[in-house]
Amino acid sequence: MADNLSSIPVNDAVALTQTLLRMNTINPPGNEDQCTRYLAELLSAAGYDCRLVDFAPHRSTLVARIGGKPDKPPICFTGHVDVVPLGSAKWAHDPFGAEIVGDKLYGRGSSDMKSGVAAFTIAAIAVASEIKDSAGLTLVITAGEETGCEGAFHLVGMSDVAEILGKAGALVVAEPTGNQPLVGHKGAFWLKASATGVTAHGSMPESGDNAIYKIARAALALENFDFATPPHALMGQGTLNIGTARGGLNINSVPDAAEMTIDIRTVAGQDHRQIWGCLCSRMGPGIGLQTLLDVGSVFTAPEDPWMQSVFARCQTLFDTPLQPKTVSYFTDAAALREPLGQPPTVILGPGEPHMAHQTDEFCYVARIGEAEQLFRQIILDWCKG
Repeated sequence: MADNLSSIPVNDAVALTQTLLRMNTINPPGNEDQCTRYLAELLSAAGYDCRLVDFAPHRSTLVARIGGKPDKPPICFTGHVDVVPLGSAKWAHDPFGAEIVGDKLYGRGSSDMKSGVAAFTIAAIAVASEIKDSAGLTLVITAGEETGCEGAFHLVGMSDVAEILGKAGALVVAEPTGNQPLVGHKGAFWLKASATGVTAHGSMPESGDNAIYKIARAALALENFDFATPPHALMGQGTLNIGTARGGLNINSVPDAAEMTIDIRTVAGQDHRQIWGCLCSRMGPGIGLQTLLDVGSVFTAPEDPWMQSVFARCQTLFDTPLQPKTVSYFTDAAALREPLGQPPTVILGPGEPHMAHQTDEFCYVARIGEAEQLFRQIILDWCKG
């Protein structure tokens, strides 16, 4: 550990995690402003310039900044405070009780990802006085991530985003990784394909034009879709799945409308616009396409010097050598990276990846303290190195 770290107790990050867990931010409806306004008060008191950006009632994203130098951009941390619904299974632990049992802290969002937000918030407060005259630090704490990075995309779509957000030289996304650094994630490209026809009585199908046949032929045309790009060294190949298909209103009518949804997960180097064109060509005329979600992949080469420095910091927590890995889920980095200036990006947080969205979600208490110390070191390495 660095000798000049602040004396704020490590378990303050645990206490802050508990405070955030007791705020019900299930999305929908979200109500994330409970968390973001509370965090803004803490960070403002530590000297951060805080701005809350509302994208819906009671749904705000927080951007907190400190420091800044013309010759070096700040480091940026990001995380979301909305959580997914509880599911139908009964919880053994109160999902909003923030109960600690043994070495585990239970609650919806404990791993995904209020522990990560708490850890970098406490780290940011701890080092505030040391970095206020340095390159600086930006925190972006978002609403609406679980339903397609809504808060982040709203922020980057604002006309004054450059003034609010600024640039960054490096980006840490505190999603659950068990404190093991990840170098990227796949993109998500969700589409709705639709076909139209002419309705008629089911006993006289020759008088109509069956839309289900059209959408069925289109679905079969995509069964073995070729992305026409080589597999990525770490991410593998992109994937395509038909998730739903719907058509018709009753058994004795020719359906005049049908649709299906397409879930595509892309890897670094694949262009969503090119994929759109390939889909249209493969499915043929008469099929309409509508974008439901367009979130690009994120990847930083393991050889990047900053990435190597992060791996070196994380390695002190593990006995076996860390290997570069990526994940299939997407993060707010897909929205934030471009306006931030395409900085090298690591996904790194205390939560347990396998506990995200699970019944009786938990995070190991020790991981939260480890992450808070780790984040302090990463901030200081950037600002004072």
